[in-house]
Amino acid sequence: MIIAFAAGYIMIALEHVVNINKATFALLMCGILWSAYSLCAHDPELPTELIEALGDTCEIIVFLIGAMTIVELIDRYGGFNILVKRIHATNKRSLMWILAIVAFFMSSILDNMTTTIIMVMMLRRMLADQKERWIFAGVIVLAANSGGAWSPIGDITTIMLWMKNYVSSVDLIVNLLVPSLVSVVVPVAIATRFIKAEPVETLNEQDKRVGYELAAHHPGVSKAILILGVVGLLFVPVFKTITHLPPYMGILISLGALWLITELIVHHFHLDGKMEGRISQVVRHIDMSTIMFFLGILMAVSALQRAGILETLAIWLDTEVHEPYTINGIIGVLSSIIDNVPLVAACMNMYPVATDAMVAAAADPAYIATFVEDGLFWHLLTFCAGVGGSLLIIGSAAGVVAMGIEKIPFMWYVKRITWLAFLGYCAGIATIWLETLILEI
Repeated sequence: MIIAFAAGYIMIALEHVVNINKATFALLMCGILWSAYSLCAHDPELPTELIEALGDTCEIIVFLIGAMTIVELIDRYGGFNILVKRIHATNKRSLMWILAIVAFFMSSILDNMTTTIIMVMMLRRMLADQKERWIFAGVIVLAANSGGAWSPIGDITTIMLWMKNYVSSVDLIVNLLVPSLVSVVVPVAIATRFIKAEPVETLNEQDKRVGYELAAHHPGVSKAILILGVVGLLFVPVFKTITHLPPYMGILISLGALWLITELIVHHFHLDGKMEGRISQVVRHIDMSTIMFFLGILMAVSALQRAGILETLAIWLDTEVHEPYTINGIIGVLSSIIDNVPLVAACMNMYPVATDAMVAAAADPAYIATFVEDGLFWHLLTFCAGVGGSLLIIGSAAGVVAMGIEKIPFMWYVKRITWLAFLGYCAGIATIWLETLILEI
């Protein structure tokens, strides 16, 4: 099982070398691991374990489908075009700061991949020089990944930890907002020195990839869908706090409400086939390969957990490393080489949320205390897995999207952006350490 998992990991990391979608290897790895476990373990409880693992995984999948549909709906109605026209800067350096801050906070509400798509496409209207766009795109990737780390709905890894009650929404924001912001400010402050302080170019209004027909004909509708979509996403953590129901139920309510509203809009404005925005059409544009990847990789990790492999790894880390900053620092670096989703899933399966009784009975209570809900370990894991993906352009969905849109070379990113991302990464971890030190004092 370990060999099969390692081979699958390697093929996922080499997705852009072999030109085969990583979902292919994730699904194969899932099937092979569960088959190997079934053939070797002869566990009569295996069907039940498989159903439980699938149930846990599908909670996240359903949430993602709902969230991605809402984001695609906002885009279909031209809501994001409203944001494009609101961005004004006196020169290119100030433009970089504005785009980085916008990406940082937008990613905390939407997701890093969608945010990067929107921001990088905007660059085509703002900058003519390709090399200049590459630098801006690299900064946007850093900002989008950091922005997703401090919000419970900002990244798939934070969603996973939040949905399973490893972290809570308020404590996550309070503890990680400043470190995440630091991880952006440090590299952007340096990156602006690579850009000339010259006036921003005139917007390219002829770029067909930006701007939406519906926004031109019905700007009020576009604005309404933007507001309602964002409110629908923000409703989810509030719903979970009040009802204690899983977040996927909240996203289904938001999606249902938007579905009803958009149906009424289509009928009221008599929208034609090109411009209409029914949910039934929007769903077709969801990136199902990404959904299949998450399904395969999360189920594969569940197989390792059921086989006891992750427990063995956790024991080794406890014995040989036994330090949360070092463990999570390594995880963050690994997340730039391989996907952060399986890394976080593995940690969640390796370490249970510690209770007061577990802390009291532990030989090293200070170490075990970092694993309580909203403990230091889980906050570090959230930050490192999210921000660490920026170290390489293939280390995050945001980086892969930017690479595809702007054709950014892998080695160019390594030479120009990786070291900036690493400085921000280290600065953010140091900020978390300072926050913990101050609170303890």
